[in-house]
Amino acid sequence: MRTISASAIRDAVAQLCIRANRTLPPDVAQALSAAAAAEPWPTARRSLQLLQENLALADERQIPICQDTGLACVFLELGQDVHIDGALEEAVNSGIRAGYLDGYLRCSVVADPLRRVNTGDNTPGVLTVHLVPGDVCRLTVLPKGFGSENMSRLQMLTPAQGVEGVRQFVLDTVRAAGPNPCPPIVLGVGIGGTFDKVAALAKHALLRPLNEPNPDPWYAALERQWLEEINALGIGPQGFGGKTTALGLAIETAPTHVAGLPVAVNISCHVTRRASVEL
Repeated sequence: MRTISASAIRDAVAQLCIRANRTLPPDVAQALSAAAAAEPWPTARRSLQLLQENLALADERQIPICQDTGLACVFLELGQDVHIDGALEEAVNSGIRAGYLDGYLRCSVVADPLRRVNTGDNTPGVLTVHLVPGDVCRLTVLPKGFGSENMSRLQMLTPAQGVEGVRQFVLDTVRAAGPNPCPPIVLGVGIGGTFDKVAALAKHALLRPLNEPNPDPWYAALERQWLEEINALGIGPQGFGGKTTALGLAIETAPTHVAGLPVAVNISCHVTRRASVEL
């Protein structure tokens, strides 16, 4: 049994919050660069170049790459042979608090969804824990801005709607979102499970690097096909038109009931921010 202190969790989360908001993951930055080089529409190409300039300035000045520094979604892969010495959830929220205040990141969390009073420190975050084999603790922070989160959708389809029904729902979701999520976007698609499980699948799909296809070749083919069809919609960067509406699409699935076909699409904008560390 390996012991990790709650203070180590806190310090790691704090640093990840800052890093995720200041630096784009290499796979997303590379996809953005490739899209700019391949985009034939002048306005779209210039929009992508401006986004790249923004990334360079954020790195040079060590400031956030987006003014919406998001709601901190923290994913913890906890080895079953690890003991956390201290209160885990308290450590995570303490880390978020330190990261957002010390990093001068915008605090956007309200304590109550209807009375709308800001907590002032971007806590609490959303913590998801997965137990895995081994004695390693892997932390990932995904700051989720709500310009894109507000465009995400969930639908309980019928099994008879099948692959075509899911495909149409994904395309309709992107079409309805239009320029609102600040394209080019990244999509996490969840299929299966239950009403709550499918939403979690779609969010978790955003953690997969854009250059890693689904391990199942059948689903990998769907990812490529749907991404091509989304980019054929012509929404383009910032909604100005062009062939770059989405940089990537990842599908995650789970077993479901014989009478159900839950589908969720979680949209993230071009600043799909995530940072990870192993303890």
